[in-house]
Amino acid sequence: MSVFKNVSEIEEAETLLAAYAYGQRAFSGLCLNQADLQESNLKGADLSYAELNEANLSQANLRGADLSYASLSGADLSGANLRGSMLIGTDLRQATLTDADFHGADYDPAETHFPDGFDPVIAEMKSDRA
Repeated sequence: MSVFKNVSEIEEAETLLAAYAYGQRAFSGLCLNQADLQESNLKGADLSYAELNEANLSQANLRGADLSYASLSGADLSGANLRGSMLIGTDLRQATLTDADFHGADYDPAETHFPDGFDPVIAEMKSDRA
């Protein structure tokens, strides 16, 4: 039995974390809305185009993760490490970003959607547009 999973086979947080623990990093297009991934380590994972709406990612390690065009609307990212992550076109509307570390994360001012009042410049993010 292979520990590597097709993204379509991952329907629970535990399956995602087990696949990650065995070295899998490609999870593009994953759908785990409302998943409990609190304090999980997904450093460097490809979560582009993932649906993680209303997921609990508080205190998660997402350092260097690719979250481009992912939907995290309503997700809890409080205290999460997103240093150096890719947030191009990411939907973070209504997400909780309290104490999240976005230092050096890439975003697109025209396509990345933040909660009202969030300033990516103050968060020390990097715009991918000049």
